[in-house]
Amino acid sequence: MKTQDIKELGTSAPSAIQVMTVIGQIEGHQVLGEETKTTKYEHILPLVAAVEESEDVKGLLILLNTVGGDIEAGLAIAELIAGMRKPTASLVLGGGHSIGVPLAVAAKHSFIAPSASMTIHPVRMNGTVIGVSQTYEYFARTQERIVRFVTANSHIRREKFLEYMLRTGELANDVGSIIDGQEAVSCGLMDSLGGLADALRWLHAAAREPEQYQTGPARNFSWNS
Repeated sequence: MKTQDIKELGTSAPSAIQVMTVIGQIEGHQVLGEETKTTKYEHILPLVAAVEESEDVKGLLILLNTVGGDIEAGLAIAELIAGMRKPTASLVLGGGHSIGVPLAVAAKHSFIAPSASMTIHPVRMNGTVIGVSQTYEYFARTQERIVRFVTANSHIRREKFLEYMLRTGELANDVGSIIDGQEAVSCGLMDSLGGLADALRWLHAAAREPEQYQTGPARNFSWNS
């Protein structure tokens, strides 16, 4: 991969483990301003597909430090990662907020740095909102898609995730929760506390012994450091 690709797309040079970064705000169908650090989903989707297809790449490491962003774009990336057969690991550094939560749990094994945090909150919409019942029904359906994906790809109970999502009194002028790395692991949202070496070690182990894990949410993979 060319140096320009690394600069623009945040991907690594060719190796057994491909590295992909999701940073800033996840950009969807609307182009954000140049002053905003963004991850463009139309760049990420073909990269994920290429990793799955490549015979030379044995695993994918997703580095996350995102404030969230477009729901449709975030879920599209998350579903693509969750549907991979190759070993995938995510590592939340700094923050994996909002739609970054489904992205973090989409990998077969999810890591979070002890100092990192995750924000869980209800679906929001910017701009004009039409005050009719159909709007609220749309919000509810969209939120349910997120809840189903997160609970299907992690160990967190649905009731606990909704409790975090709908908590009042913790966020200023908002509803939701901010949890740190330790709490994210304790509640089952994330698999492990760890850093770069831990994520790479897991990926190399999974690549060496692929028969030890199954397709789909890889909570079935048994790996001891």
